[in-house]
Amino acid sequence: MPPTVSILGLRTAHEGPRSFHWFLASIFASAVGRNAYQIACAWILVVSGHGSSAVAAFFAFVSITELIASPIAGWMSDRYDRRVLYVTADAVRLAGASALAAMIMYDPQWAILLSAIVFAASDRVALTASQCMIPSVGNGLNIPTANSLVFFLMQSGSLCAASLTGFLLYVSTPTFTFTAMAVAFALSTICMQFVRRGDAPRHSLADPIRSPLHIDARLLFLGAVYALLYTGGMLISVVGPSFVFEELRGNAIDFGHLESAWSAGSILGVLLLIPLVRVAKICVLQLVILALTALFFAVLKVLDLPLILVAFAILGVLYNLGRVGGEVMLQSTVPGPTLGRAKGAVHCVGVLLGLILFGIIAAVADDIPPSTIFLTFAAILAAAVIVLSLCRPRV
Repeated sequence: MPPTVSILGLRTAHEGPRSFHWFLASIFASAVGRNAYQIACAWILVVSGHGSSAVAAFFAFVSITELIASPIAGWMSDRYDRRVLYVTADAVRLAGASALAAMIMYDPQWAILLSAIVFAASDRVALTASQCMIPSVGNGLNIPTANSLVFFLMQSGSLCAASLTGFLLYVSTPTFTFTAMAVAFALSTICMQFVRRGDAPRHSLADPIRSPLHIDARLLFLGAVYALLYTGGMLISVVGPSFVFEELRGNAIDFGHLESAWSAGSILGVLLLIPLVRVAKICVLQLVILALTALFFAVLKVLDLPLILVAFAILGVLYNLGRVGGEVMLQSTVPGPTLGRAKGAVHCVGVLLGLILFGIIAAVADDIPPSTIFLTFAAILAAAVIVLSLCRPRV
């Protein structure tokens, strides 16, 4: 095999794959900790008697923090070494999980709400930096393949988190569960130390303003699709615990099964991207994904277990297929020096829509069945698909 050369001309054919493998390992460990945190916090708030409104408040804290942090994280990712940013963010989450393990037994609601600020800000920095690293650490793979591998490991981590967190919450204390999360973030930090340096955007290192971000029709379309997909995913997190606890009369194990079905479907969605982008344009594919997502959110109202698990798995397929397709579209059309700011802008749109939805849920969730909330969101998605179909970019 001939030696491969990086942008800096410093790595060999052996160094490139090894660095990418460590990157994937770090992504997996971080995904375990990140998703375990959200699942555990949502479930603890529900079973503590605070209901869906408290879970919505928790995700509102997350969304407000992300709304503020997203453009900052994007600017930082375009200016500074992305690997260093990622390691720093995971180290902060390690400290936050350790502190939450110590505080959770005293006042669960406030401990969780305050921790949401730390975790959300760190999440934005870590996710923005790591996803901007994909084109440069992808070991010569094309963008769809590299993204599929990264998101496959990310969703595999989510699946592990869903399975383990439900089990840990059922057989042990929240303190032990959050301690396990801290271990996951520690492993992520260690693995990223072995990823090669040199991922800072070189053209914009001195002055990122010299590479301005251009807003065009494709970026606006991508922002709208991302916002709808992001809101649907967050709706599962917000309403899912109450859906299991109140309507299905389930326990933490059942909630873990629901999250596992979602994560398993998300893994399949990653694998489907590569063959599907060969036969359909990404923008058309995303409209089909949104339409099918609306359909399966609507049918949750009339299904029972185990068909509900099947529906959640399909929603996971559609969610991640759309998200990864969006990443491919973003990385293929936005120059590297402005990629961080583009991701920050797109994520801000999603968070803003999610924040509005969470505010509505916090106000009415205790009076409306969770399945009705899913049905309402399905109607919103159906209307959005019609509008986006008329306005989609001609690419």
